[in-house]
Amino acid sequence: MPKTLADIKKSLDSHLGERLQLKANGGRKKTVECTGVLYDTYRAIFVVELDQDDNTTKRVSYSYTDILTEAVEITFEEKIIAAK
Repeated sequence: MPKTLADIKKSLDSHLGERLQLKANGGRKKTVECTGVLYDTYRAIFVVELDQDDNTTKRVSYSYTDILTEAVEITFEEKIIAAK
């Protein structure tokens, strides 16, 4: 598991465009689980384009700190980036 925010960003940069499974803390003892594609990375956040049943596009963003604090877990092809 990466130890710094820069390491996390570098790791995600190498997976741009790849399919992923995301688990995030939804608050009040809820966990949000979804699948999608790593769309883009920025200085402080990364964007995931979620799978949708209809022809709409939904994107969510999380900060690298969410991965560092283990509030978000991302899995690429059986490889866990951050475990909750």
